[in-house]
Amino acid sequence: MEKKKNYLLLVLRGCAMGAADVIPGVSGGTIAFITGIYEELIESIRSINLKALRLLGTFQLKEFWKHINGNFLISVVAGIAISIFSLAKYLLETHPLYIWSFFFGLIIISALMVSREIKKWDILTITSLIVGAIIAYTITVLSPTSTPNDWWFILLS
Repeated sequence: MEKKKNYLLLVLRGCAMGAADVIPGVSGGTIAFITGIYEELIESIRSINLKALRLLGTFQLKEFWKHINGNFLISVVAGIAISIFSLAKYLLETHPLYIWSFFFGLIIISALMVSREIKKWDILTITSLIVGAIIAYTITVLSPTSTPNDWWFILLS
């Protein structure tokens, strides 16, 4: 029962990642980082390599699934898909202020978490922080350009 509960939590984390992917300027990776699954996600994606393809090509499906951490990946991807195709669009259309506020809070939390990882605050670190803040602000006040609304452009973006 414990494993199913864990996979349900992974699906919910995937839902949060999917919702973040729908919001312009917010990344599903940010959510993965905040929820503590970022490292495992990166390692699982990285494990889809030549060895995994060999296992798949020789129909060693159980070994392939274990090698790529399939249960983890399928849980997270299922959550992302559920969120993108249902929840996120509905919430954005019906409660945009709450959604934007929530994701702004997530950005602040992730910035604080990253700042804790900085061991030494020197002039280069502080300069980088200031330059990054200026660039981020500049991007937010620029006039938007028109972009195609076609599916291929959204997928490419």
